[in-house]
Amino acid sequence: MNTEIRETRQSTTVRRIRTTEAQDHVGQRVKMAGWLHRLRRLGAISFLVLRDGYGLFQAVFEDEHELDKLQGLQTESVIEIQGRIVAEPQAPGGLELHDGHIHVITPVTETLPFEINKKVLKAGLDVFLDHAPVGLRHPRKQATFRLFGGVLAGFRAALAERGFTEIQTPKLVGTATEGGANVFAVDYFQQRAYLAQSPQF
Repeated sequence: MNTEIRETRQSTTVRRIRTTEAQDHVGQRVKMAGWLHRLRRLGAISFLVLRDGYGLFQAVFEDEHELDKLQGLQTESVIEIQGRIVAEPQAPGGLELHDGHIHVITPVTETLPFEINKKVLKAGLDVFLDHAPVGLRHPRKQATFRLFGGVLAGFRAALAERGFTEIQTPKLVGTATEGGANVFAVDYFQQRAYLAQSPQF
């Protein structure tokens, strides 16, 4: 009996995937988790856009009971959606999630300081810096980091092929940085110096 229960549970297990892996699961039921990026209601059909750390994915909902779970929630609420991946030429990327169910993991009920689901992030520098953990989730900001990471990886690979050895050395600065919090002072030729608060340290 225990074996039968175990086999049944395994057969009904739905695999969680990234948004970028959807093309490999067309026709299958999957789970995705991330942030509620956008919700558009068009009559009896609603389009929910989920954003994870890899991209955006659209889910189509016709069941109002599922959408009731998002009542009063703002964008950036952390959710999980489960459904079947369907090929749809008109959808962004040519794929959608249908027959979906929503599970709210972390609700966001406060209004965000700026609209993060717009193509261009419109926020003054002071507002953005005050709310950088949110602002840096914007797709364009993420694209900048991916581009920067690709450039670094290219340099690293090119130099490694030529036999270079990469090292990370401590950096000394003349004044305390980051407001002086948790700095490490050292004596440097009878002068006071500080280890830079950076990944090199």
